Formats: sequence, structure tokens, C-alpha cells
Amino acid sequence: MADQAQVTPQNPPPAGDEESLRNQLALMWGAFVKSPVRNSLFSLGVAMVITVMTTGYGQVQLNRWNRPFYDALERRDLKEFLHQLAVFAVIAIFLLLLNVAQTWLNQNLRLRLREGLTRDLINEWMRPRRAFRLANAGAIGVNPDQRVHEDARHLSELTTDLGVGLLQATVLLAIFVSVLWGLSSGFVFHVMGHSFVIPGYMVWAALLYSGTASWLSWLVGRPLIKLNVERYAREAELRFSLMRVNEHIDAISLGAGEADEKRRLELDLGAVLEAMWKILNALTRLTWVTAGYGWITVVAPIIIASPIYFAGNISFGGLMMAVGAFNQVHASLRWFIDNIGGIADWRATLLRVAAFRAGLLKTDEQHEVEKRIDYVRNEDDRLTFDRVEVISPSACTMLSEAHVEICPGDRVLLSGERGVGKTMFFRAVAGLWPWGKGRVGLPVGGPPTFVPLRPYFSPGSLREVLSYPRRSDTFSDADLAAALTEVGLERLSGSLDRISRWDRELSDDEQRMLAFARLGLHRPHWVVIDGALEALEADSRQRLLSMLETKLQGSAIINIGRGNQDRHFFTRVLHLTRDPTGPTLRPLRVASSAPMDMEAATPSV
Repeated sequence: MADQAQVTPQNPPPAGDEESLRNQLALMWGAFVKSPVRNSLFSLGVAMVITVMTTGYGQVQLNRWNRPFYDALERRDLKEFLHQLAVFAVIAIFLLLLNVAQTWLNQNLRLRLREGLTRDLINEWMRPRRAFRLANAGAIGVNPDQRVHEDARHLSELTTDLGVGLLQATVLLAIFVSVLWGLSSGFVFHVMGHSFVIPGYMVWAALLYSGTASWLSWLVGRPLIKLNVERYAREAELRFSLMRVNEHIDAISLGAGEADEKRRLELDLGAVLEAMWKILNALTRLTWVTAGYGWITVVAPIIIASPIYFAGNISFGGLMMAVGAFNQVHASLRWFIDNIGGIADWRATLLRVAAFRAGLLKTDEQHEVEKRIDYVRNEDDRLTFDRVEVISPSACTMLSEAHVEICPGDRVLLSGERGVGKTMFFRAVAGLWPWGKGRVGLPVGGPPTFVPLRPYFSPGSLREVLSYPRRSDTFSDADLAAALTEVGLERLSGSLDRISRWDRELSDDEQRMLAFARLGLHRPHWVVIDGALEALEADSRQRLLSMLETKLQGSAIINIGRGNQDRHFFTRVLHLTRDPTGPTLRPLRVASSAPMDMEAATPSV
């Protein structure tokens, strides 16, 4: 046996926030480029840009309307006042139509972005065997449903709202800076008998005022990013705990474990509430800055322009026009202030989604560099094992027999004591757990059918469950009823088209019997079973063995388990042993582009 070799990963130092954000955006851009909804998103984006720019033009006309309207008020000119009200009605209707169009486009962008992102995550997650490997890769594989459902939805909505808001603020800033600059050109200051002009006076005032507010808001609001990451992780843990209790409520009730489960749920809830209290305090501190500047903004533009007005260099209408332009520029510049909480939330959600997608993509890559069992296709219809060792973080499982050949029709028991790693060996034969050494030669006719200890039944009718993974019309009603009768489930023959949660309706024994009924229908040439026979009652097991002997007469059946009571069925016995001196896997941390993200573990030999 070779000495254990340990490969230590080269973990790069944690990246800074800017590098992390750049890497995450690049990762998500790659998903966008490959997305089937890319063209729809692009078209909607172009339409949104046109709508926002047209809205900006309407806002300029509304700002220009301020001068004649307020001048008419100052002159008490009723005729001009009524005329300007009519002008306002036209502008308002025009802007209303644009607002409706923008809302429609915004909701469409949300929908399409979520569709594209969720489809991409599902597609990457459901690649063959990737979800299994990710689930065994450490913390990054915990609660993938939360990442795909809730985080993808939240990221899509935040990205749309913040993106459209930033676009609108940028367009209005570009338009009204020029307007405000032009208005400021006529501002003349008189101080102690001297007159002087500051080009773009109100533009510089708006930049200084908003820049200070933005800097303070970022300084106070930046901790919200990390706090939101912590909150979402704890929310996912609470959701998982609630689902776990719901799935196992029968066993919990029978064991009178409600009090213990309540304690666990309250601990998870407490963790969520603690994270939310931290966010509440951070938002309160941020509100002191944002709300404070909000109230000052009510009078700030008038105060800034008042020296010119009181000097008589601008009319009341001109003052209101300057104030309106200042407010537009300031509103655009303070977009960051108003949305610092949303930006922190978006940043945290992007971190979770990008880390999950990166974990999906890197799972396969990182496994490629580990020592693996060699899987080959034999030239004939044989299943072979050559010096196969399966390594896990806790054990090294191996076949006592160095060279094994299994032919069609063989009945083989791979026997091993409790804790030897039988399920891990089962996963290794299936290719789900490829870490170890040696060679597995698969039969030329195709891969075996694998029967796990706990069967899986897809949602749907009993007909679909029995036909899975084939079409529901593959087998006739008579064949389906006969298969159920052979395993002792004839009472279900009249429920072929009933849709139910069969994993909840049937007992554990009945679920395994249903899985074997499906096996008898499909009649595969190669079957590998992981302890499902030993879990059955003696009479049920004997019934299934008789069914296998009849229906799968020419098929090879390999059972991984103890199987001492079934030696009459299995004509050949192989032995699984544990090598205490063999290599084991050491969990490794996957370097994340986001230093705050959770660590994921992958094995290394």
C-alpha cells in the first residue's frame, strides 16, 4: 500500500472588495451571455434607455415651465396663469404615459432576468452528478434551494430596480447639470462693493453637498453588506430546519421530540433575529445621515441661490427654476445615498449567488486534480474490479479480492460489516464518489441500474413513478398491476392514475417494494443494490428475491450488504474490508472570490 500523499491547495490571499465584485460580475456576465433570454433582456434594456431619456426630456420641459408659471403668479397675471396650467397638463400627461411604460418595462426586466438567472443555476446544478458532488463539498453545498429560489429572485429584483434607478439618475444628471450650469452663469455676487462671478456656482454647490452626503452614507452603511450576508445564511438555516421538521414530523411525534425540536427551531430563529437586530441598528445609524440630509435639502437650494435673488439679479420664477434644476441634479447625485441600503443588500445577494455558481463550476474542475478510480468500458459484457480502493474522510474501503469479474446472470454478495463503508463503495461503483484508486470496468451493454437504500419517487401519479425514468405510457395497465401484485402491493393497482406524495403515503418497506416493482418492470441486465434487501422484513425479502429470480433470470444482481440470511440466493460472496493504514481524504477549503463567503470543502488525497 502506498503511503498517504496529501496535496495542499494553493489558496490565494483573500481578494479585496473591488476585485471580488469584479470577479463576481464577470461570472454573472458569462451567465448572461449564454442565457436563452439574452436577446429579450437586451431589447428590454434598449427600450428602457429610450424611455428614461425621453422622460429626462420631459423633466427639462417641466423645469422650464417653472419660470413662466411662477412669474405669472408674481405678476398676478390670471390669463398667463391659466395658460401655464394648460401647458402643465400636457407635460404631465406626457410624463404619466412614460411612467406607465417605464413600470411595465421594469417588471418585464425583473421577470426575464429572474428567468434567465434561475434557468442558468438550475442548468448548472442539474448537470450529471454535479449536485451530488456539491452537496458533499462542504458549506457551499448547503441549502442550494435557497440560492436557486430566493437569492436568484431577490438578486433579479434588486438588479433591475437599482440598475434602472442608476440609469435614470445618470441621464437626469447629464441633462440638468448643463441646465443648472447655464442658469448659474448669470449669478453675480456683490460683496463689500465688489462684484464677481463663479462659473457653474450651483453645479459646484450641488456636487459638494451631495458628495459629502454620499461619502458619509457609504462610511456608515458599508457594514450592511456583511450583515446581510450573515442574515441570508441564517435565514436559509431556519428554512432548512423547518423543512426538516415537516419531513420527519411522524418520527418526531412518535418519539415525543417536539420539545427538543422546538428548542432547535428557537435557536435558529434566535440566530435570524440576532442578525436582523444588527441590521436594524445599522439602518438606524444610516437613517441619521440620509434623513438628516433629506431635511436639509428642503431649504438648501433656496439658501444657496438666495444671495442672487436678494441682490435682485434673478426673478422669483428664475429662482424656482434654479431650485428645480438644483433638486434634479442633487436627486441624481444622491441616488447613492438613497439606495445605500439596497446596494448593500444587492452586494450581499450577488455574493451568495456568484459564490454558489462559482462553486458549481469549480466542483468538476477541482475534482479532476484529485486521485480517482479509473472507470473504463469493457470490450465484453462483464463488470470488473481491479485493486479497487475507495477513500473517504474517515476510511479506506477495499475489496479483499484484488481481481474480480462478474458476468451476466451472476448473483453476487459484496459483504461487509457495519461501518466498513458499504454505501461509499456503492457510490463509487455508480461513479458518484470517484476518489480512490484502481479500475472499474463497466459492461459494454450499458451502465447498471442502481437501487439505493432509500428509493426516490418523482412527483406525479403511481403510473409515472413505476415508469420512471421512461414515459408514463411505456407499460400497459396489466403490466403495471402485475408488477405491483408480485411484490405484494396489489392494493395499489386501482391507484395508477392517482397523484400523491408516495414517499409520504407509503411505509419504508412499501417504498422499497415499490422500487423493486419498478425494477421488475424495467428488467435491467445489471443491478447493483445498496442494503435495500436487508432493510425489509423476512417475508417481504423472500418475496422480492423470488420476483428477481423470475423476472431478472439472465441479469447480474450485485447486493452490497451483510446478507447472511440470503446466501441461498447469492451464489458468490466477495468481501469488503477497511484498511486502517490506507489513505483518507482531507477536506480542503475552496478559495472564494468573496472573502466573507462561507468555505466549501473538497477532498484531497
